[in-house]
Amino acid sequence: METAYKSRTQKKKEDQALQRLGEQLVSLRPGRLEAMGLPEELVAAIEFARSITRHGARRRQVKHIGALLRHCDPQFIETILEGTQSGIFEK
Repeated sequence: METAYKSRTQKKKEDQALQRLGEQLVSLRPGRLEAMGLPEELVAAIEFARSITRHGARRRQVKHIGALLRHCDPQFIETILEGTQSGIFEK
């Protein structure tokens, strides 16, 4: 069984996209985050990133969130984020 070859540049682009998604999750209100049904480890990392004020430390935490997002379905999370921004998933 062959796996698709991904160049180093493609892997970096995917990681950067996951980090941008992580930034969006960090910017959400706390109540929205719990309603999304994300893994506990990811929610804890996002909540910790919110408490960080130093730029370098926050950047490292967002990279960690991006790494955790590799194990989740990013399409599902993007769909929920788009729905919350457009008002579809409002309570």
